[in-house]
Parts: sequence; C-alpha cells; structure tokens
Amino acid sequence: VQLQASGGGLVQSGGSLRLICAASGRIMRINAMGWYRQAPGKQRELVATVTSAGFTNYADFVKGRFTASRDNAKNTVSLQMNSLKPEDTAVYSCYIDDYGMEYWGKGTLVTVSS
Repeated sequence: VQLQASGGGLVQSGGSLRLICAASGRIMRINAMGWYRQAPGKQRELVATVTSAGFTNYADFVKGRFTASRDNAKNTVSLQMNSLKPEDTAVYSCYIDDYGMEYWGKGTLVTVSS
C-alpha cells in the first residue's frame, strides 16, 4: 500500500491550502483515514481523522479552520485548511488504517508566513 500526499506549499497567514492524499496498492478495507503533522523540533500531533462512515475528529487547534473529508471510491482523504497561521507550519502526513494495518505517506510541507 502506498500513500501519496500533495498540495503543500507556501502561503501567507490567513490563506488557504488543500491537501490531498491518495492510497493505492493492495487495499483491503480502509477504516480510518487522516492527517498528522510535525513541526520542526516538536512531536508529531494528530490533526484530523475521518472514519469509513464519514465521521470526523479534529484537534482543538484546527477546529473551525480545517475540514477533512474522504472519497471512499477513490481511496482519497483531503484536508481543506483555511485561516492558516504561522504556527500551522509543519510537515503534514496522511495515514490510513487498512483492516487494522497502518500505512503512512511521506508528508508534504506546509509553510505559513507571517
């Protein structure tokens, strides 16, 4: 199973970006899909998850600003990020739980300038 994330880049404070992650390979049944991030010098932290039924869970620091969604037919998960802040600067990685097995993408860098 491979995960490919895209959509990162440089944006000014208050701007928006949309990340997309596509899963491919021998996928059995994806349960949760989601995003983590890791800022320089900090631990990895959960950003958002989406269950197979479409229920979402967000970290407090992104509630009201980020929206996660998934397309089960295409095995993709997206993260719409609005009102970005400099503290959102990090490498964003997607993951999936495929029938109990976790897989991670390489990550895409998001840089928010002040």
